[in-house]
Amino acid sequence: MKGDEKVKKSLRLLILGLTVFMLMFAAACSGGTEKTSSDEKKSDGPIEIEFWTMQLSPTFDDYINGVIADFEKENENIKVKWVDVPWGDMEKKILASVASKTAPDVANLNPQFAAKLAELDALVDMDEAVADDVKNQYFEGVWKSNTFDGKTFGIPWYLSSQVTMYNTKIFEEAGLDPNKPPATFEELAEVSKTIKEKTGKYAFFPPFDGSHLLETMVMKGVDLTNEEMTKAAFNTPDGKAAFQYYVDLYKADLIPREVLTEGHGKAIDMYQAGQLAILASGPQFLNTVKENAPDVLAATKTAVSITGETNKKNVAAMNLVVPKQSEHQDAAVKFSVFLTNAENQIEFDKLTTILPSVESALEDPYFTELPENATPIDEARIVSAEQLKESEVLVPPMKGYDELKNAMNEAMQAAMLGEMSVDDALKQAEDKWNEILSQ
Repeated sequence: MKGDEKVKKSLRLLILGLTVFMLMFAAACSGGTEKTSSDEKKSDGPIEIEFWTMQLSPTFDDYINGVIADFEKENENIKVKWVDVPWGDMEKKILASVASKTAPDVANLNPQFAAKLAELDALVDMDEAVADDVKNQYFEGVWKSNTFDGKTFGIPWYLSSQVTMYNTKIFEEAGLDPNKPPATFEELAEVSKTIKEKTGKYAFFPPFDGSHLLETMVMKGVDLTNEEMTKAAFNTPDGKAAFQYYVDLYKADLIPREVLTEGHGKAIDMYQAGQLAILASGPQFLNTVKENAPDVLAATKTAVSITGETNKKNVAAMNLVVPKQSEHQDAAVKFSVFLTNAENQIEFDKLTTILPSVESALEDPYFTELPENATPIDEARIVSAEQLKESEVLVPPMKGYDELKNAMNEAMQAAMLGEMSVDDALKQAEDKWNEILSQ
């Protein structure tokens, strides 16, 4: 690692350490985590809760404001103030707000980041706050994915189930059956070889900037940690095979060189440019293809997610959390449940290509029946919804998740570049994970 990168890392660790200290100090000064919700206090007027989302405005202004209006009509004693935060700013802003005791009452976060706050015991336990009959309406696996240290820190809001979207024209150019996309990683490797040999194009782009590698390892039957999440468990023959899979593809020039420097955005760019045969992602990204490359969209078909022998499929979730600092926890939880009920989720899902977290919502014809003159986006929605019940969050919230993810990705890249053997790269990742998990 270069010197300036070490300095940046040290500064990040210092800032995180100060934030943790401030949160611990604030908790100590407050006398513990006893609920002090002012919902129970008498008031001359309605209370106000503050609701933060991530980059939903202005696209979904009408929807969000409509749900808020409906909620306020049913709950005249509660007002909701909506604040939309840019995606890239949310982590910094929510940490700062919690540290300064100005946290919102409800916040829209992904599981891995919410787990950072849960690790500090800063979030309401939804297993206690939500009635069982309501809790049971959500997909069980998705609800459980919001668990950290035995507590459920969030309510699932909207989901995205990864599917295989592929360009049938490239398949035809390569002499492949456009109605038979690869279903397994082994088939994907064979298809990648054929497409490169016949067309000069790449079949797929594995994005190593996110959780793709970890999810792939789980699909291949690799346990990332022991059951207690205190020690790495992936340095096994299966773990080595998962690493070797990508190393072999890279050395054979069957995946783009850019996988070492760019992420998921590059995969979308290449797919809509007609240079990539397969886009393994959530169907919502077809809206970008529709806008920029309608000819590529017209050639696109969708199949179930490519997976390994486990047949596991991944689902990504966005959640609602309630900080313990909230003076109106009851109202905040009540609003979160209202926003995520089946009716409101279906309405939201019809505005963009996402899926509901409430199981009964999938019974709506929108998720089961193709409309007349169905588009590739309609097809992707149906395929995604069909596999949702057998999908799960493959990488659960873990302590030090960003560091763990980066350590694994860096080890993989070192192996791909030939800087390390696969065995040495796995050992490096294992040592780093054990160091992080033991803290």
